[in-house]
Formats: sequence, structure tokens, C-alpha cells
Amino acid sequence: MLSFGIKTTGMTRNYFSLLLALILFASFTSDKPAYQLYDIKGKQVKYKELVAEALKADVVLFGELHNNPVCHWLQLELTRDMHAGLGSALVLGAEMFEADNQLIMDELMEGKVRLKDFVNEARLWPNFKTDYQPLVKFAEENKLKFVATNVPRRYAAMVSRGGFNMLDSLTDEARKWLAPLPIAYDSTLSGYSQMMKMMGSDHVNPNLPKAQALKDATMAWFIVQNMKKGKKFLHFNGTYHSDNFQGISWYLKLLKPDIRIISIASVSVADPSEPDDSMKDIANFVLAIHERMTTTY
Repeated sequence: MLSFGIKTTGMTRNYFSLLLALILFASFTSDKPAYQLYDIKGKQVKYKELVAEALKADVVLFGELHNNPVCHWLQLELTRDMHAGLGSALVLGAEMFEADNQLIMDELMEGKVRLKDFVNEARLWPNFKTDYQPLVKFAEENKLKFVATNVPRRYAAMVSRGGFNMLDSLTDEARKWLAPLPIAYDSTLSGYSQMMKMMGSDHVNPNLPKAQALKDATMAWFIVQNMKKGKKFLHFNGTYHSDNFQGISWYLKLLKPDIRIISIASVSVADPSEPDDSMKDIANFVLAIHERMTTTY
């Protein structure tokens, strides 16, 4: 007999036990969300809405926090779901691989070389195995094109030291691995101007944003070069490189003004379930992740 006077049977007791379990489960899951997706206006949206929009775009720029496991998990999930809708029409690309490693990337995708050979010879990021290898493996298993879009780091270092003019001395062979010269550059874009402000007046290197612009321009260039008719491009990059519809997006629009781009920005927040004005207008979709999320490095 329950305290409020309802006589119960075994069936009703099981029902109340199940109901209690569901209530407890809901309470535990609702107040500790790991992430939440928002649209450009700061409204909560479902993951399926992101997938639907991604499938309609020419290019999807997934801006990540490099050491965040939620970003890397959702990147793989989005890759799987876009592939389910597009099949071989899906092309992958990433900032984490430099353009002059395209040959060995192609050889890996074609099964000509082993993963261990790729790892030994390509200049990979330290978190490749945990964060990017699953994407590479998925592309290999499904025979997808995977484009190494970033400029070789030695050329970005040249620009950081001496500006765009440093690139003029490169041979025609070397220039194959970067966007065509001269590199368009707008120092008033907030991504570049904010970088200057963050450096402070005592340590200003006016060429550092130019090195970032070289990366953005080169990534945009190789995305466009690999956008064959009927293909859709899913690109992975640091969120800085596509936030506020700048960076890679800005250069893509210079190359193809009518290109349809969907951008995803990643932010770390105290409560992913609470919208923040800072999330608005920075991307078509914002991936808000709990600030205490564990990291991959």
C-alpha cells in the first residue's frame, strides 16, 4: 500500500518504478548537457537540421577546438551522415594536412601505401591518432577523396618573418603548394585585426596575421580546385579560420562569389543549454560545448 492510499499490484509497482527511473534519468541528463547546437540567431536546433543544411551546401566548414573530443566525435558523425546522403560525391579536406603531402595522402586513399608509411612521412599533428586518424580511415574505407588543403608550414613561417614579399623568391615548383600570388589581404577583417590587438603594443608582429591569411587563402584555393561538378566538400579547420564568415569563407567568396557555404563554429561555455549573445552571427551553426569537457591533449 502506497502512503497516499493507492492499492498497488505487481504490475502497477513495476510501472511506478519505471516511471521513477525515467524521471531520475531525465533529471540527470537534462542538467549536464555536453553540447548544444544553435543556429545563426542563437536558437537551439537539432543535429538533424545541421545535416539537412550541410547536404544542401557546396562547402561545409567545420570549425573545431583542436583538443576537444566533442568536436572530433561530431566531425566523424557528420562525415558518416553526409556520406550516407551523398556517397562518393563527398570530398573531405583538412587544415591538419599540408598540400605538399597530397601525393602520399592519395596513395593512402588508393591503398598503395600503409597507414604506418603515411604516419612516418607526412608532417602530422601530435593528436593525429586520436583526433584525425578516424576521419582518414573512414575516407580510406569508403574510397573518398581527402584533400590536404593547408600551406606547408615553412611558407607560413616565411611570411610571419618577412611578409608576403618573402614568397616572391619561391620557385614555380614551390608555388604549386600555395594560393596564387599575390595574396589578397584585408587587415581590417576582425579575425586579423583582433590578432594584432591580442598581441599587445609591445609585441606586435604585423606579419603574423598575414601568415594566417596565407593559410586561409591556400585552404580556400585547394577546396575550390577539388570541387568538381556534383561534388560536396566537408572541410575541417580550427574555428578561428572560419568564424564570423571570414578567413576561409572570405577567400572562397573571392574565388567563387556564388558558392554556398555552411559554417560551424565551436565555442567553450559554462552552460551549453543557455544561449549566449556572443554565439549569434558567428556561423550558420554554433557548437556550444561545456567548458569542463575533457581534452585530447
